[in-house]
Amino acid sequence: MPAYAILGAQWGDEGKGKVVDFLARRADIVARFAGGNNAGHTVINDQGHFSLHQVPSGIFWPQTLSVMGSGVVVNPDPLLEEIESLKERGIDVDGRLLVSQRAHMIMPYHVAIDQLSEAAKGNKAIGTTGRGIGPAYADKASRNGLRMADLLDLKTLEPRLAEALEHANALITKVYGGGPLAFKTVLAQCREWSERIGPYIGPVEHELHEKLNQGGVVVLEGAQGALLDLDHGTYPFVTSSNPTIGGACVGLGLHPSQITGVIGVFKAYCTRVGAGPFPTELTGDTGERIRQLAQEFGTTTGRARRVGWFDAVMARYSGRLNGYTSNVLTRLDVLDSFDSIKVCTAYELDGEIINEPPGGEAALERCKPIYEEHSGWDKPTASATEYDQLPPQAVSYVSRLQELIGSPIDIISTGPRREEAITVRPIV
Repeated sequence: MPAYAILGAQWGDEGKGKVVDFLARRADIVARFAGGNNAGHTVINDQGHFSLHQVPSGIFWPQTLSVMGSGVVVNPDPLLEEIESLKERGIDVDGRLLVSQRAHMIMPYHVAIDQLSEAAKGNKAIGTTGRGIGPAYADKASRNGLRMADLLDLKTLEPRLAEALEHANALITKVYGGGPLAFKTVLAQCREWSERIGPYIGPVEHELHEKLNQGGVVVLEGAQGALLDLDHGTYPFVTSSNPTIGGACVGLGLHPSQITGVIGVFKAYCTRVGAGPFPTELTGDTGERIRQLAQEFGTTTGRARRVGWFDAVMARYSGRLNGYTSNVLTRLDVLDSFDSIKVCTAYELDGEIINEPPGGEAALERCKPIYEEHSGWDKPTASATEYDQLPPQAVSYVSRLQELIGSPIDIISTGPRREEAITVRPIV
């Protein structure tokens, strides 16, 4: 009963969408387990260029059921828009997408609170996408949330919505000075969602266990990255869920023994969106060159991503959190034209050399990267599909990253398209 978790191993934006799509060709189910429409997964295949935010990246393989687990927070309006967009482009969705009854909803008041809260922070804003993710998870934790199952029972939903909205409006008006949301308007939205999204709501956890018991292949699709984990990331500049392996179990109702492999997705360099510590950040011409070559702009927000050299200190930490059995290295081709490439192997903190990140934000901000330098390569790696097509310097770089991460790099992505990849060792 093999289940394989595909996890972002850095600060997100590592190319998980392509990796999931690439591996889903052998999958019976692809399952999203955390996050919401703050995620942006890009897939380029024979059917075109797609940007997914909630629908799992396995939707393009006809044999695959795509499911969204209880750990996901669902914004129904954008999800319906995404479904319609896929249908308009010839992608069969009906009967192939299932949303957990236990998944919580992102309500209009969550979006309002998120945006008002960020604005109130001014220059101390965390840099959220403003899509209501954090407030939805906060309501979930305070047992004041509404779940997808509630759309199937509007009679029960109505009084619970009234109570939740009263609490939300108090926060919106009395703390942030915003305008209240009307109960009738929000209830009307829920009625529409019930009709349009109801057919997609079902027993995701049952489907997963049944398929695994039958010996099927399940791919677990992570969102964001390990270094944004609510508990283990660079707090408070983190997401509101657990994109690490523990979140995969909780967010899908699986137990650890059902997970055969844990695959970490690393970029050949690092990026980060929004505020927060970033020890290897490049603020000059080199960083801008990488940003433009790789078009490092957010799929969800369009914001320019911060860029830095590969951080092996964070990579080892990420590996310790998740126990990667295999890794995928993406964006190697972006480094094709550089004379030299740096890798951070340790930090200097207040005069002391350390080999793992400190737990406090202030201490991590003071960390200075210690680099080793590698020769670049003049032969392109872009679109390579065989390992022996890589120039020796690129092979040396990949080998060093593998050594520093502490687990094997089994797939190397050499371009954005599905077929642009080198499989060193099959992992699914």
